[in-house]
Amino acid sequence: MNNKVAIVTGAGSGIGRATALALLEAGWHVALAGRRADALEAARAAAGDLAGHAIAVPTDATDPAAVKALFAATKTAFGRLDLLFNNAGTGAPAIPLEDLTIEQWKNVVDLNLSAVFYCTQEAFRMMKAQTPRGGRIINNGSISAHAPRPFSSPYTATKHGITGLTKATSLDGRAYDIACGQIDIGNAATEMTQRMTAGVRQANGEMAPEPRMDVQHVADSVVHMASLPLDANVQFLTVMATKMPFVGRG
Repeated sequence: MNNKVAIVTGAGSGIGRATALALLEAGWHVALAGRRADALEAARAAAGDLAGHAIAVPTDATDPAAVKALFAATKTAFGRLDLLFNNAGTGAPAIPLEDLTIEQWKNVVDLNLSAVFYCTQEAFRMMKAQTPRGGRIINNGSISAHAPRPFSSPYTATKHGITGLTKATSLDGRAYDIACGQIDIGNAATEMTQRMTAGVRQANGEMAPEPRMDVQHVADSVVHMASLPLDANVQFLTVMATKMPFVGRG
């Protein structure tokens, strides 16, 4: 075991679950955070013999008090923090932007952007104060940090915002040995992307199925980013299904 400690948000399913399990396999201790206690416990149980190196901390990351409690629980359990994977996110219905409600807009902004800031802020406080000092933050950006899908204004806007936050975090973290990078993911095979096999709207308005890739490739990429010494950083990494319609004109 390497005795390094990670927090993974959105760890109860999809990319978060796969990454938490991959980190445990790589020798990390992991705090699994998410809104659903049952999903977190199921993810922890899936670690088998390594479950003792994980804690499940039900957390609403849009609540600053809950975020503080998450980081306090991690410190109590493991003593320090070496990695924060800001993974939790959500989207809004794929409808014209003029038809979105203010509540739908705010729900996406609160989880995809504000919650990431709350977690980053607590990570800074913890990483600056611990010995040895420093750590790493990895943000889940998404292909939507580069290009939108039709009818995705809240999700696309927040993911572009994550890119700005990643850059600012990377700059502000230098003085404290805190590295920050971003992983942009395209069509990982999770429950969230299952609909793509039946068809999703393209830029020209047509509906077409899209290829997906094994979510394990995403988890392995995060583990690689996390494994680097703090004097090296993957600033931006894109991992995507090779044949998805991203590179090119549509």
